[in-house]
Amino acid sequence: MKKHTDPAPAEAGLQRDPDEWKTGDEPMTAAQRSDLDTLAREAGAQLDPDMSKAEASEHIERLQKKTGRGQ
Repeated sequence: MKKHTDPAPAEAGLQRDPDEWKTGDEPMTAAQRSDLDTLAREAGAQLDPDMSKAEASEHIERLQKKTGRGQ
C-alpha cells in the first residue's frame, strides 16, 4: 500500500501570502479583531480599526512573535 505524503488540504493553503488573497482587501473578520484586541493589549500596541483582512493577518503574526504566542 502506497503511503500518502502530501499535506492535508487545510494545511496546504495556510502558507499563502496575505497580499495574494482574493479577499485580502475586505475588512478584517470578527475573529481577527478579537485576536488583535487580545494581542494588542498584551503587547501594548495600538490597533487600526479599519485594517483589511490581509493587514490584520500580518499584524497578528507580528504581535504573536512579540508576545511569544502562536508559532
